[in-house]
Formats: sequence, C-alpha cells, structure tokens
Amino acid sequence: MSSVVVRDYIIPANDFTIAGDASSNVRKILSQIGVAPDIVKRTSIAMYEAEINAVIHGNGGQAHVEIDENKIVIIISDQGPGIADLELAMQEGYSTAPDSIREMGFGAGMGLSNIKKNSDILEIKTAVNEGTTVYITVFFK
Repeated sequence: MSSVVVRDYIIPANDFTIAGDASSNVRKILSQIGVAPDIVKRTSIAMYEAEINAVIHGNGGQAHVEIDENKIVIIISDQGPGIADLELAMQEGYSTAPDSIREMGFGAGMGLSNIKKNSDILEIKTAVNEGTTVYITVFFK
C-alpha cells in the first residue's frame, strides 16, 4: 500500500445498537489490505475501547483514522466531562460508569488499560469540562 487511507466516523452518545461500528469497519479495512491478524486484533480492541468510552462517558464523539504502510493512527475525541484523575482512570477496574451501563455489560473499568495494552503509542489529552481526545498508534511491524 503506497497511499494513506483516511476515514472519519461519528460516534453517537448512548447508542449501544451501533456502538463499535467504527472499530468493526476499521478491522475490515485492515484485514482487506493484508495487515497481520494479531495487529488487526490489537488495533480493533484499542479502538473499540476508546469508541465505547466516547459512547458511555463522552456524550458521543468523532473518530479520525489514518492508515499508511507502516501504522494506523486513531484519534477519538469527545466533548464529555473530561477525566478528573487520569492516573486513577488508567487503573484496571476503576470505572465511573453508572449502574445502568454496568448492567448492560459495559463499564468494567478495563477500557483505558486495554487501550494502553494494545497500543504502541497512547496519548490522552483531557481536561475537566473540556472533553477527552485519545491518540492511539499501532505499528504494523
């Protein structure tokens, strides 16, 4: 692949019927262009977790994806409440999801830690009352 593939997605707030559609679409693209299955899986997990966080916590948001011959860069941004304590939020099991979300099987507090585990580079920019932007990079080699 010599060109860059760019995709943008809208992530609707609180809509679990289509939550994960963007990451599923990216998974298909990566598979079609021949990215190794383990890289496809890591990328899909990281993007899905960020996407679900935007659905649950961020009042929805946007995903911007750029794929070149060496890597994929995923930027997911929202206009939610921001993360007050990022260090705490990165801990496995920590969650601010309400019971209604937990009852649906989401909000177990594994999102950010799963993103970190499956990314080669993770950067999170957040401020209280200003939203959150998650920058995920996964290298293909």
